[in-house]
Amino acid sequence: MVSSYEYGDGKGRRRRGRGNFRDSSNNGTDVESSNGRRSEKIRKLLLGFGFWVQGLRCFPWLGVNFFLKDGLKLDPSSLQMLQNSANLPMVAKPFYGILSDSYYIFGQHRIPYIAVGAFLQAISWFALAFLPASSISFFTVTFFLLLSNLGASVVEVANDAIVAETSRQLVPSSKDSKPSSSGKLQSFVWMATAIGGVVGNLVGGVAIDKFSPQLIFLVFGIIVTIQFLITVFIHEKALDLPKNTSSLGIRKQLAELLAALQKPEISYSIGWFAASYATIPALTGTMFYYQTEHLKIESSLLGISKVIGQAAMLLWGVMYEKNFKSISPRKLISSIQVAMAVLMISDILFVEGIYRSMGIPDCVYVMVLSGVLEILCFFKILPFTVIMAQLCPPGCEGSLMAFLMSSVALAMIVSGYLGVALASYVKVTGNDFSGLQRGLLIQAACTLLPLYWASYIPNDIKAEAKTKEN
Repeated sequence: MVSSYEYGDGKGRRRRGRGNFRDSSNNGTDVESSNGRRSEKIRKLLLGFGFWVQGLRCFPWLGVNFFLKDGLKLDPSSLQMLQNSANLPMVAKPFYGILSDSYYIFGQHRIPYIAVGAFLQAISWFALAFLPASSISFFTVTFFLLLSNLGASVVEVANDAIVAETSRQLVPSSKDSKPSSSGKLQSFVWMATAIGGVVGNLVGGVAIDKFSPQLIFLVFGIIVTIQFLITVFIHEKALDLPKNTSSLGIRKQLAELLAALQKPEISYSIGWFAASYATIPALTGTMFYYQTEHLKIESSLLGISKVIGQAAMLLWGVMYEKNFKSISPRKLISSIQVAMAVLMISDILFVEGIYRSMGIPDCVYVMVLSGVLEILCFFKILPFTVIMAQLCPPGCEGSLMAFLMSSVALAMIVSGYLGVALASYVKVTGNDFSGLQRGLLIQAACTLLPLYWASYIPNDIKAEAKTKEN
């Protein structure tokens, strides 16, 4: 509102003025707007670089595979056992989330955890880079990979929490408010992760041919050190996060999570989802040896294969939003499960040399279909998280989603161990792949097994809710 008022002109006369109150208000608005833009830039720096590093983690892990195979001379089963055992810290993600919610460090509850996680990663990768050859052993490498994944999982939980808090802060409070811009931040971090994955796989595939794995570990150690330095120089106040008014302690938060898990529609759904991963014996280590040792596929082509998988993941996100979101979740997830089994049968034809006889080079198949099959199992996560968002009780979203992802991590570890047992059963070794076809056939059959209990997947939450109301 514009106001009229009188002011002195210095000569004893009084003049009328207009709009000074508005000017004062505008100055305050400009300051708030400037602070908001500054906070947004700092958030994008912290989260953009953090999620980019998260996607880039495939870069040193490609080096780990070759380091274990060529440096430690591990057989396929031992390599796969170590890979899956190193993921054990990912299972405890709900605990990290509850810990960061409950305990503040120097008055901050997100930034210090990111710094600690980046520091742990830097220590582990520098140790692997500079470890003397006489000190390298299976258990030493396992310890530092566990330490690295512990740090990575802590960082992921803290970064996800900042995204969730910022998104909640940006939700409009009234019908007249502008649409929330939280989706922009989520799209931003999704793209940052994808770009990190593309860069990591492309550079890693080329670098492994020209440089030693230890040099790759050193480079990534420097990158996470930069992340650590960026984090310690940012104070959480600069992020303009909403103040946490909750006084819930660890016990209360755990009680609320357990109460949510006691609901049959939630517990049965998560149980089926985890089982759909755990019942499939993964043969990733065996296929890695088959492609590199038997077929002599170059590491750069393996990197391109993973890049194609990342591209398929991004394409799936777009297609789901535009074309598949209206399809029943049960039907969509079941279809993805069937598609996985079909591609596994395709792998049997590949190993048999059928595609080669049709004029399709092995490298082309590995780059395209193998890359898609490796990432296809993650397609189920997107529609399933939509289900969980609809089923989740208010105030329990973060802990429930962390529990879901930790369940998936544990299920994939079990899948890896079953894959080791299957490889031993069909007598596949680093030099003998005669039983690989039989192993792939068993794997495809196990992939179809969860479909018998697909009724545990909620079909249409909104439709069911309307039916109950009527």
